Amino acid sequence: MGRPQTKQDLLEAAKTNYDKLMQLIDDLTEKELQTLFDFSADEKKKEAHWKRDKNVRDILMHLYEWHGLMLNWIKNNKGGIRKPFLMEGFNWKTYGAMNVVFWENCQKISLEEAKELLDKSHADVLKAIEDMSGEELFSKGAFDWVGGSTIGSYFVSVTSSHYDWAMKKIKAHKKRVSEM
Repeated sequence: MGRPQTKQDLLEAAKTNYDKLMQLIDDLTEKELQTLFDFSADEKKKEAHWKRDKNVRDILMHLYEWHGLMLNWIKNNKGGIRKPFLMEGFNWKTYGAMNVVFWENCQKISLEEAKELLDKSHADVLKAIEDMSGEELFSKGAFDWVGGSTIGSYFVSVTSSHYDWAMKKIKAHKKRVSEM
């Protein structure tokens, strides 16, 4: 499926990829869950996130935090409080440092708690999508605070695309563990 362009496609992609992600995690062995992520031997994996996240909990909390960004952005702006999408003090050039803050904040959270938090935030994001019309989601200018994009593209980024990213990372970890 290509990048969602309709409300129905957006909801379907978000639900499908979330279910695939949760199934992938449920199918992990104890060894895969207990072994820390280490992609240092793979020179193709240069982006900061390959070094940042050390386990499944870190990935789930990363997704949870991005859901929170989305939900807070909508709540504030629809409520008349002009706020940017990213956390205060960060921009699209420095959001990597924001992700490190998210990582630091989740280190005392268990995997089970991370699953519960993500499950709730995923449901909240789906509800936010359902509460908007297709036109609001995919028409430029539907919300002036979105800028030159559509709010639907932000939803794609924090759901189906982000879930793809998480699955890719977990699959790479599974492959590495199987080669140990």
